[in-house]
Amino acid sequence: MRFLFVHQNCPGQYVHYLRHLLARGGHEVFFLTAPNGNEIPGLRKVNYLPQAASTPGIHPDAVDFESGMIRARSAHDRALQLAGMGMRPDVIIGHNGWGEMLHMRDIWPQTPSIAYFEFFYQSHGLDVDFDPEFPMAPEKRAQVRVKNAINLLGLEATTIGQTPTYFQRATYPAWAQDKIEMIPEGAALEMFRPDRAASFALPAARRRWRASSGRRLLTFVARNLEPYRGFHVMLRALPAILAATPDLDVVLVGSDGVSYGAACPSGSWKAHFLAEVGPRLDLRRVFFAGHLEYGEYRRLLQVSAAHVYLTYPFVASWSLREALATGCAIIGSDTEPVREFITHEQNGLLVPFHDAAALAEAVTRMLADAALAERLRAAARDFAAAHLDLAQHLAAMDGLVARVTGMQP
Repeated sequence: MRFLFVHQNCPGQYVHYLRHLLARGGHEVFFLTAPNGNEIPGLRKVNYLPQAASTPGIHPDAVDFESGMIRARSAHDRALQLAGMGMRPDVIIGHNGWGEMLHMRDIWPQTPSIAYFEFFYQSHGLDVDFDPEFPMAPEKRAQVRVKNAINLLGLEATTIGQTPTYFQRATYPAWAQDKIEMIPEGAALEMFRPDRAASFALPAARRRWRASSGRRLLTFVARNLEPYRGFHVMLRALPAILAATPDLDVVLVGSDGVSYGAACPSGSWKAHFLAEVGPRLDLRRVFFAGHLEYGEYRRLLQVSAAHVYLTYPFVASWSLREALATGCAIIGSDTEPVREFITHEQNGLLVPFHDAAALAEAVTRMLADAALAERLRAAARDFAAAHLDLAQHLAAMDGLVARVTGMQP
């Protein structure tokens, strides 16, 4: 079969399926993407270049839509060149969020497509109204709702959609949900697994932690240290956690930018909340690791004595799946995306997102009760083995491709 993948940042969500197809052999696999340095042996990358920049002074409500249309047209024109050279894909698979998928049907009208639908924005409820500490200005609500313009166009333009959780599918209108398949994303269980011999080092801090000896480590991972991922709640809980557990250090992974939600009014969210909490923190025991290389991140999870994962009602991070696969003792926020993966007292502990005192109590309890921690670790790994095995994800993707194309990949 001939596959065409479309995503502005190759390989995106498709890394495991790409490797699966390439390892199986017998397929031609192309990837239409904006330029980046990511390479997979055997994958034929085709770059498109955005043909324009956003219009200065454009109406704020139209910024995201214009950006999506620029990407859509740029991807269209590059795909048109491919079609002119004889490219006829059997299936097109791509992320709907940035616009590139919207015009693929105009070039190959007979080719079925599978679009990834990540989240349907709501002007009320879900992430927008969730955190009273950061209320949304009334005039911004309409701006949130119109972010769905590409979502809605994509629902009409694709053959079928996919999304990785029931929560994410439920964010879409009821009339759209029948067109979106829930295809769970897995974790690399052979890579992310318990390893009591593991160690993790921060050379700049001249520190090394081991899974089975020495000082214990509390871990927190996000792409960026921001309110959407509960960084402010985590930081506010740390003074009590550190006071209760003298043999504990803390490593927080994440950059100083913003992935989701509003930017900090001045500087970074990290600096903002450190100014609030910092005087009560023993910064000799709290380490900000920034962005970690993948292998170092895996070792961090393997040495973790307790791992905190917090999120607004929004898309769950891959790090939650990988922490479960590693058998981490997880304390998570009692929010819908997390409840799809963690059941309180069964394979982790859940706490109200906004309650820093409850978070501190749950972390302290986990660290003080070795039997509880070991039981929850084993259950976390068991959950991953039962629900997050990549073989299940790959089989589901193969099945979806077979259904829309009538061909067995």
